[in-house]
Amino acid sequence: MPAKSGERVFRGIPVSGGVSRGKILIYGKSRDAISVHTITEEELPAELSRLESALIETRHQILEVQRQVREAMGADDASIFDAHLLVLEDPTLIDEVSRMVHTERVNIAYAFQQVSERYAATLAAIDDDYLRERSTDMRDVTARILNNLLGRSNTSELSNLKEPCIVISEDLTPSATAMLNKKMVLGFGTESGSRTSHTAIMARSLKIPAIVGLQEVVSQLSSGDYALLDGFNGCLFLNPSEQTLFEYGELIQRRLTVEQGLRVLRDEPAVTLDGTKIVLSANVEQAQDTEAVKLFGAEGVGLFRTEYLFINRQTLPTEEEQYQAYRQVAAALAPQGVLIRTLDLGGDKCLSHLPTPQEMNPFLGWRAIRFCLEQREIFRQQLRAILRASAEGNVKMMYPMISGLDELTQANDLVEDCRKELEAEGIPFDRSIEIGAMIEIPSAVMIADSLAKRAKFFSIGTNDLIQYSLAVDRMNDRIAHLYQPTHPAIVHLLKMTMDAAHRNGIWVGVCGEMAGDPSLVPLLLGLGADELSTSPSMVPEIKHLIRKLSMAEAKALADWALTCESGQQIYERCTALARRLVPDIFEKEK
Repeated sequence: MPAKSGERVFRGIPVSGGVSRGKILIYGKSRDAISVHTITEEELPAELSRLESALIETRHQILEVQRQVREAMGADDASIFDAHLLVLEDPTLIDEVSRMVHTERVNIAYAFQQVSERYAATLAAIDDDYLRERSTDMRDVTARILNNLLGRSNTSELSNLKEPCIVISEDLTPSATAMLNKKMVLGFGTESGSRTSHTAIMARSLKIPAIVGLQEVVSQLSSGDYALLDGFNGCLFLNPSEQTLFEYGELIQRRLTVEQGLRVLRDEPAVTLDGTKIVLSANVEQAQDTEAVKLFGAEGVGLFRTEYLFINRQTLPTEEEQYQAYRQVAAALAPQGVLIRTLDLGGDKCLSHLPTPQEMNPFLGWRAIRFCLEQREIFRQQLRAILRASAEGNVKMMYPMISGLDELTQANDLVEDCRKELEAEGIPFDRSIEIGAMIEIPSAVMIADSLAKRAKFFSIGTNDLIQYSLAVDRMNDRIAHLYQPTHPAIVHLLKMTMDAAHRNGIWVGVCGEMAGDPSLVPLLLGLGADELSTSPSMVPEIKHLIRKLSMAEAKALADWALTCESGQQIYERCTALARRLVPDIFEKEK
């Protein structure tokens, strides 16, 4: 489409990479006031019953959205809706609505809107970016409840668009984002939001170019305007000039060429220029993810998260159900390895039907291996299921959040008990299955030599290792800048772990976000990583980089980083090396 005169540029926060161009659709959430009327004493039970029915219906709807998201994008993205389900179970909110109906004799829809909006407004006013973002989640759920109370449809018009467009809105709820028609929504921009908002996370998973924080943009645009959205740099061009269209056209063509070139590498090994073979595997959440593992050329699975089998259901999965899920992945990818992580429940992932204690800091509380060693019957069933699946011959297993030797010893003793049971029952399993420990806590690094004598491998979970070592919640925007993967302390902790593994004759992998960051891959290999595991879609870029890198360069970088006192300087040097080796995958700027 020919550009009009008068190009204008709006700048926001880039949250999902990509470039799109097309007509704008201004999308607004309806926040019509609910009319109020007085109810009689006799009408009270029926009003409260309507609320109970609306809550039940809303729960079914959210679970269905969650199911669709899990199938399309994986368990991590589906877990976003756990927070929505918790709103439905908040006794304080429901009790306050009930009190208002009883004392003021007003209709249930009006009372619910007044109370829920007061709660959401309180959250939005808190001086904490993360909590402010949760007000969007709350309004998402309460709008759905209100629609059910009033008999209105919950279907978003964004799922029924007739022509492709760029959506511009004050905000988009996570559920509206999850149900976007990807063929019709070319990209979106919102006035509010941050990099940590659930809407931003959904956009990245959907691979839809997106910008948030476009302050007061809605009032300056109209539906039908032509625009170009740059999700790499956070720019929205209204009426882009011919020069802008030309420059971005070239950028898009270069990116397509790069992606085509990466597809050629699918069946090639991840080998450095000087012949060092790196195992490059994928992180998955469910059996259906095996297709992506094959599509992107990963060498098996380096992290199979098993929590999705347990959360958001009313009963525990049986041993047989777990066995079938694990066996399905192992059989689909054989002979390539499948590394299954035992339950990492707790923190932000909880069982719906199991009462859990309220904790001031759940990430430092009853989670992962701590949970499993107390809930031994749950753990035992999972261990038996994994051992049974190991009969396929390509299964490995690891324990999360090991902090000391006792935990590893207790877990291994339980495995031995399960082995004896299966032998007595005549059920086959791999007697030589490799069992490893995740290194995610500084204390585990300090005793890595002792752990390595009792494990067959280490897998470093860099996300938690960084969080626990630097005391930084990376989801909190106020301190997110302190979450620094190249902090000198982190570099030394990684080196200590890898050296301890190799001293004791075991291999070591990395399965956290560092493994999927092209800038940091040379550093990880130079420090001694034998395996990297990342999201399937990142495998081609990481493989491309490895095949352009020599281990001599990687080791020189690591040696220098171990002497450097600045995390920023380490990151800049890592990025400079990666950009020099593979400039094509870094070329995102106009």
